[in-house]
Amino acid sequence: MMKKLQKLGSALMLPVAVLPIAGILMGLGYVLCPAYMMGAEWAASLGHATSGVAHTIGWLMITAGNALIGFMAELFVLGVSIGLAKDNNGTAAIAGFVSYLMIKTLVNADIVKMVFPFMLENPNNVAAYGKVAGNTFIGILAGVIGGVCYNKFKDTKLPDFLSFFSGKRSVAIVTAVISIIVAVILIFVWPIVFSALVALGTGISNLGAVGAGIYAFLNRLLIPFGLHHALNNVFWFDAIGINDLGNYWSGVQEAGMYMAGFFPCMMFGIPGAALAMIQTAKTAKRKIAIGVVGSAALCAFICGVTEPFEFAFMFLAFPLYVVYAALYGIFAAITVALGFRAGFCFSAGATDLIFSASLPAAANTWLIIPLGIAAFVVFYLVFKFAITKWDLKTPGREDDQEGEMKIELANNDYTAMAQIILEGLGGKENVASIDHCITRLRLEVKDRLLVDEAKIKSSGASGVIRPGKTSVQVIIGPKVQFVYDEFKKIAE
Repeated sequence: MMKKLQKLGSALMLPVAVLPIAGILMGLGYVLCPAYMMGAEWAASLGHATSGVAHTIGWLMITAGNALIGFMAELFVLGVSIGLAKDNNGTAAIAGFVSYLMIKTLVNADIVKMVFPFMLENPNNVAAYGKVAGNTFIGILAGVIGGVCYNKFKDTKLPDFLSFFSGKRSVAIVTAVISIIVAVILIFVWPIVFSALVALGTGISNLGAVGAGIYAFLNRLLIPFGLHHALNNVFWFDAIGINDLGNYWSGVQEAGMYMAGFFPCMMFGIPGAALAMIQTAKTAKRKIAIGVVGSAALCAFICGVTEPFEFAFMFLAFPLYVVYAALYGIFAAITVALGFRAGFCFSAGATDLIFSASLPAAANTWLIIPLGIAAFVVFYLVFKFAITKWDLKTPGREDDQEGEMKIELANNDYTAMAQIILEGLGGKENVASIDHCITRLRLEVKDRLLVDEAKIKSSGASGVIRPGKTSVQVIIGPKVQFVYDEFKKIAE
């Protein structure tokens, strides 16, 4: 199970890598064009420009960033599908996108009304179905379906009269059928879970600062499943009359208690956690960790886009993600109890804090300094302790040995090297799956007795590791991608 989660975590790195630039563009865009967030009338009343060169440039930057943030689910579909495909083939991406289109179209109130009209007797179900399209969890689910279907059906052979649809052409067809079944299941399951979360949110809404803390904890904990929207409907919008977001921007006093707690965590807590990840990364992989979580932390600070950071470790180290969510709950409760009130239009980043701090409902926003310092320190210490104590595989702490990044191959004849490795594995008939990480070929074989380690090492490989009965890892070094590409050509 853990191996599969790590594979999923690795697949998520592809779409996650493009999100920080989108968040940074939007954050800087809000600085130049606050009217985009605040509305032209309100911006003008506060003395902000609503036209001109800076306004236009900011608007373009926000729009460009939102082109990625607004289609996050679609990015995850494509990235996860390709990442899970054994040969990273683009056919898997098409299959995943087919699955996503099927699910988001079928799990829709208008469609449900025609097929299962009794499901709309509960008005909460309409709201539930409205949170499927564009949902990150649905995107990941569709990506998994696409990747798994590709691996299982890419070599399917059909009768001669259907031969055109054999092989990779069959993948999207099978994926569509499976996705219809998944969609029907979601039609019944999704509203139940959604309604349960709405009921839970209603139950904790009268608990004051403690309730705000519980909400913040559950909000983060539900991010991987895309179900945080159910709680957001209760606290941020007008599902049961709280409407925290709308009231804050309308100047209602005491509004913002269900948003305020996110600011110290996103602006300062995430950078602290990121620093812990960087410091605990293996020396040879520290630059990689800086690139992954460093840019994600900057993105979170500027505009509150946290997905690049969260998806970088939630599947690789889920216990740590639970701790992460708990820290949100603790700081949200403390923040609200101290009387800090702030709100956002987009998310809890520096740009939203700056522009919302002038609103009548804002209170004690200066507390962001001591709260931020505390969040940075606590997140840093907790993350560093947990990562080292539990040996969690956060970015930069993968199983590859540190010295492998320094390996130099004797020659650059990757084709010959791949051929020898294949022979040492018992030929292509004995190879069940092919993958690679930063420094190693990761392979599954059918018969472990056919593996000749001496033969494999004669290729120039630095070593052979056999972590399981059918698992073989060949240590190549940082040029493993080139060997992998050649190996894949001759092994298929």
